[in-house]
Amino acid sequence: MDAQGLWRATLTLVAGGSLAQLVPLALAPLLTRQYSPDQFGTYHLFAAVLVNAAVVACARYEFALPMAADDAEAGRLRALCLRILTACTLASVLPAWLWAVATGALWPLWLPPGIALLGLVSLASLNASRERRFRAMAVARVVQHGGGAALQALFGWWQAGVTGLIVGPLLAAAAALAWLRLPLSQDALQPAAVSDVARKHRDFPVLNTPHAFLGALQDTVSVALIAGIAGPAAAGAWGLCMRVLKAPATLVGGNLSQALYPQLSGLGATLPARAAVAQTIGVLGAMGALWTVLLWWAAPALFVWAFGDQWHQAGDLGRALSLYIGMHFVASPLAVVTMAWNAQRFALRLALVGQLLFVVALAAGLLLDGLVLGGWIVSAVMALYFGWYFARLLTWPVHPTPVST
Repeated sequence: MDAQGLWRATLTLVAGGSLAQLVPLALAPLLTRQYSPDQFGTYHLFAAVLVNAAVVACARYEFALPMAADDAEAGRLRALCLRILTACTLASVLPAWLWAVATGALWPLWLPPGIALLGLVSLASLNASRERRFRAMAVARVVQHGGGAALQALFGWWQAGVTGLIVGPLLAAAAALAWLRLPLSQDALQPAAVSDVARKHRDFPVLNTPHAFLGALQDTVSVALIAGIAGPAAAGAWGLCMRVLKAPATLVGGNLSQALYPQLSGLGATLPARAAVAQTIGVLGAMGALWTVLLWWAAPALFVWAFGDQWHQAGDLGRALSLYIGMHFVASPLAVVTMAWNAQRFALRLALVGQLLFVVALAAGLLLDGLVLGGWIVSAVMALYFGWYFARLLTWPVHPTPVST
């Protein structure tokens, strides 16, 4: 894919992603009046655990699909992913049941079907990316994210509580999966062939799976820390803040990364690839700076106006996190760079450092003076971390031209 094709694909995904993010944002003022901060806090804890498990439920083999040599290899990768996902889903049944017993509620039992659905959507999305079906991906995003928020609002009207917050997104994920259409070739079911492709792409489970799991674990630990130290209402404020303020990163960064990854995979660690990364950092950096300034200036008033007086703490937190949110906006799509450059060992080490810094900074703020101070400390520490990361990518050792040339 040339530069023009990259940006055309990105615009297609952004168009669908824009609608997918606009619907939840438009419905957020309604949802925050239908559900209490305590209910949102419980939901965000469940969602963090679900994502933590689902993000590695295929052992990250789905991310090898854009690098598959041919359709036969891609078929074997899909079969491998489905086998691993089935095992992970079954393994989650007992923990979900124990969680339900501990809470005295039924909503934890949605964990196994949630893992299965989100794992299948990830696999289907990467398969669509390999096949350059960007329009289908854009529609699926609208169905999953926009439809999930709409169903949450419907369940809120029925006063379904935490269960409504959970079930709505899962039903929408099922609809998105149906739209993406995940194929499976019969010859891919041969055990020997599947074992061969597992060995060929073993860096993904060995290196990228811990990276992805620990990245999601950061969110899980953060929500658990806040709920344990400051209470579920504070966890609800944190969850709302992250959901709303990271929406632009999800919109632009997530879509750009899915279009950028196939291109960088084809170029490898070369000068043209590093130039594309530098251009991406420059464009996103300018956008991230504007987002940071806007949040610092207006977040407290905007949150109270949009979501109601009971969410004023989320507005103060938004201001405190403004620098972190702006830097994260730039960093979000760059996660695929190290995968494309076969630098997953470096990415894993760097991620471990970043996640430790984040959790320690948040915990320090919570213990010293509560949630808002935690946000300020997180912003200061993570700004230094992201700055070093960007500089490292811009000076990455590369070849003058693609190997294929």
